[in-house]
Amino acid sequence: MNLNWKNFLLSQHAHFEGDVTITFAASLAHNDKVLCPLFHFGVLTVSGADAGRLLQGQITCDVNDLTEMKSSLGALCNPKGRVITTFLLIKKADVFLMILPIALLEAVKKRLQMYILRSAVSIADSTEHYCLMGLSSSALATEAFMHTQQQDIISIQFSSTKNRQLIIAETEPAIAYWTKQLAMGYQTENSEHWRYLDMLDGIPWLSIETSEEFIPQMLNLDQLGGVSFTKGCYTGQEIVARTHYLGKAKRALFLAECEIPNAPLANEIIIDGTSADGQSLGRVLYAQYSGARYQVESDLCKLLLVLPVADESLAHLKLKEAPQFAITINRS
Repeated sequence: MNLNWKNFLLSQHAHFEGDVTITFAASLAHNDKVLCPLFHFGVLTVSGADAGRLLQGQITCDVNDLTEMKSSLGALCNPKGRVITTFLLIKKADVFLMILPIALLEAVKKRLQMYILRSAVSIADSTEHYCLMGLSSSALATEAFMHTQQQDIISIQFSSTKNRQLIIAETEPAIAYWTKQLAMGYQTENSEHWRYLDMLDGIPWLSIETSEEFIPQMLNLDQLGGVSFTKGCYTGQEIVARTHYLGKAKRALFLAECEIPNAPLANEIIIDGTSADGQSLGRVLYAQYSGARYQVESDLCKLLLVLPVADESLAHLKLKEAPQFAITINRS
């Protein structure tokens, strides 16, 4: 954790609930221009003359397509094609920044280090070096998804429809940027709200519970540009490519909602409510409420679910542990 950044946020009346959840005082007024501090991500830096070659042989996206103006989502898979973690990969001069869930960072670092051998590659946990925040407004996106700008700060367009940007910077530029955005009318917002916005955009972040459970297509990562089917071999590539070339995956990621008092946990089982024996259909990837400072009249729980692609199986979804609550797929 970057302590200088944390101390600055404390001066901005932030409240830390553990190491990754940040909240601010409740607000009665809704502001569609929000600024969220983000501590649930970590940053791995991969550098050295062979850094690109190492990553190219281990991850699903094509490292050769990256530029300082174009970042990419991607995944690191095990040999069975199951996703260990999803990430955002940024090229900064000759260094790659991998933004990923902080809970999975150490395991991913160790996994990548297994493949260094005699390569000229250095992998470091640079989480304390960088400050991350999310900027969002209801304005329409003006840049393409994953478009990247780099000066004192790195800004990545994180939605194909709305103006939503992930900001990465060292401490002093981050503090200056935060202060400037507040002066321009942005409002501080709870960190959980950014996770909620990621859910609405179908960004499939994993946790310890869901790591190594799904292939990339089950997470819609191919639809998000995070899988290249032409780049050549990487760990798990055979399974991922076979699924692609022998027909589409039988499961995919769906956004759903449920009027339930407590958000279900990751990996909870989704069943067919019409089945006498409660036939298992899929699992919860992630679930939560809006997490916003302002009061929401009807704050339904949103869920990202890995389910069969066939439409007829999705009409009567329920949670196995709470079958009294119906789940509705968001079709918009």
